[in-house]
Amino acid sequence: MKLPKIFKKVVTAVCALALAVGVTGCGGGADKEQFINIATGGTAGTYYPIGGAIAEILNKNGMNASAQSTGASVANINMLKDKQVELAIVQNDITYYAVNGQEMFKDSGKVENIFGIASLYPETCQFIVLESSGIKDISGLKGKRVAVGAAGSGAEANARQILEAYGITYDDVEEQFLSFSEGSYAIKDGTVDAAFVTAGYPTSSVQDIASQNKIRILPVGDEQVKILSEKYPFYTPTTIPAGVYQDFNEEVKTVSVKAILVANDKIDAALGEKLTKAIFDNVDKIAASHSAGKNITKENALNGMDFMKMNEGATKVLK
Repeated sequence: MKLPKIFKKVVTAVCALALAVGVTGCGGGADKEQFINIATGGTAGTYYPIGGAIAEILNKNGMNASAQSTGASVANINMLKDKQVELAIVQNDITYYAVNGQEMFKDSGKVENIFGIASLYPETCQFIVLESSGIKDISGLKGKRVAVGAAGSGAEANARQILEAYGITYDDVEEQFLSFSEGSYAIKDGTVDAAFVTAGYPTSSVQDIASQNKIRILPVGDEQVKILSEKYPFYTPTTIPAGVYQDFNEEVKTVSVKAILVANDKIDAALGEKLTKAIFDNVDKIAASHSAGKNITKENALNGMDFMKMNEGATKVLK
């Protein structure tokens, strides 16, 4: 059957319009085409809400992002390496080990395809004891039962390095490889004398201990801070303000590592610049997601990442 000329013209016009819409949809911007997976941490931790806030900011600024719960720093580095995600929140010490093939990355070797985006906030090293223990400083941990963190974790490496700065090895303590949630139960039960955590303060698990027992946070001395900073470039001096934890009203000097945002080579310079600008134009929204977000500032956004390659677009925004 022959179609009328006018019908043919209508069909042709509709097809042309559909094709145009299809082309526009496919070419609607590289940022929309590239889905940005953000690796965070456990749902009860700090990384998950921070990562969720970052994803929301990116989505509101023309990108397509989603935050996912993971096993945190070490798992996140491996996911970046294997290109299962494009962005991740990690500790800068874990990143240092990855780019240098040390500690938990000693057997697998250096991770080459990771690039810094920005430093976010400090994760503070905290040795917790009960006031009733009588332990006043880290040198007093000799001969004691110490929960040092889960075996092979970043926290365990921090605990070991801080003890080392005092001339203390695991031969001098009764080390127990417990995660901090396990260590917090143990310290309340009296089965350990001290427990170690690396986390943004106030740390919920420490708050839980302090709500039931009078605690003390052991300071890291100036000499030991210097030793640590010279040997390990990821440590920064930190002061925990008085009153952070219930009934503990002393200022405590210690060290921190940094929670940093890292990308792999799937994030090019243009996208790195766009997402970094979006994040630092909206830090108030990250702060609203978790108290640790209040420490994210553009002024400190390059701290603690001197040892690694940076995404050129991110650096352009932050310098």
